[in-house]
Amino acid sequence: MEDEPAHQIAVTRIHVQADVPDDALVRAIEATLTRQAAPPARIHLALVTDERIAQLNETHLDHKGATDVLTFDLRQKPDGRIDAEIVASVETAQREASRRGHGLAAELALYAVHGTLHLLGFDDRVASQAKKMHEIEDEILTSLGLGRVYGAATR
Repeated sequence: MEDEPAHQIAVTRIHVQADVPDDALVRAIEATLTRQAAPPARIHLALVTDERIAQLNETHLDHKGATDVLTFDLRQKPDGRIDAEIVASVETAQREASRRGHGLAAELALYAVHGTLHLLGFDDRVASQAKKMHEIEDEILTSLGLGRVYGAATR
């Protein structure tokens, strides 16, 4: 359909409170998709507790403990469309935002951008890609008025 938006993005909060508007997180994901000239996408961002993300981390990656963000690529056929779920821990975001000296909105936006970049093929387990990924994150977050979230913490 021509009236259908190129990107369908939804945010759900599962047993968490976060004083961050959904539209701010949607804008972060849209900005990432646009900057990277991504194909049409359907992305669900779930904001969860540390307990829930730890369960997912162990079940799907065999890693113990909570993490900041997990990305699940749900594409079942290679039609070019992105279908995914990004899961972010609000509790981890609160701790990291406090440690890095910025607000929860900036930290959760970082997780939304980071998860979206993973969907687009970035892998921060490779040093050269991690550096590029973090530069792109800072560029996107700065364009959204949030400043250099990742780079500010590493300087």
